[in-house]
Amino acid sequence: MKHFFDLAFTPDVLARQKAKGSFEHYGAGTVTWPTPAGLGPDEQAFITERDSIYVSSVTQTGWPYVQHRGGPKGFIAVLDNTHISWVERTGNKQYLTAGNLDGDDRVAIIAVDYPSRRRLKLLGHATFTANPEPSQLAAFDDLAGRVEGLVTVEVVALDWNCPKYITPRYTADEVRTINGELLRRIETMESALALAQHRGHHTRNEAPR
Repeated sequence: MKHFFDLAFTPDVLARQKAKGSFEHYGAGTVTWPTPAGLGPDEQAFITERDSIYVSSVTQTGWPYVQHRGGPKGFIAVLDNTHISWVERTGNKQYLTAGNLDGDDRVAIIAVDYPSRRRLKLLGHATFTANPEPSQLAAFDDLAGRVEGLVTVEVVALDWNCPKYITPRYTADEVRTINGELLRRIETMESALALAQHRGHHTRNEAPR
């Protein structure tokens, strides 16, 4: 695995950094960035908790193409510390990502945890398997619906982004969880208030006159 900057900091990017004054901050050309050993426990847990990602592939004309992929939590399987995979479901049948991978296997992936404002970027080489074997699908629990194929990505670089400008967003399930906790707190406080009122009323009735 390479360091993300080794792939992302092209000559044009470095020239722009020099022009804007951030070249020295990153130390390009003067330091050796540590190479990750692969997807660690934090990255693996983060990936398997996601219910959506954004995948960018490269078209034959050189244009980037970004596609959303989603499913229940766990729809992305971590196969080992350098490989992830997910099932391709039947969609609009344009096959843009699958077709792009036939000509150029490079992909960029962004996975976001909106409530926690955390973002993980991955670079890798992807393969599309049109007719995966049952053994290749064993890592997936929910296979409802038609399976168009299987995408497997060899992750070659990763980087955690800063939380700046990530707006917290919540799924319906997360909102229900938050509301459920609030309702339980309200019920607890109402019960405590009712008990206090009952004791106060009882004390007043027993007071000597």
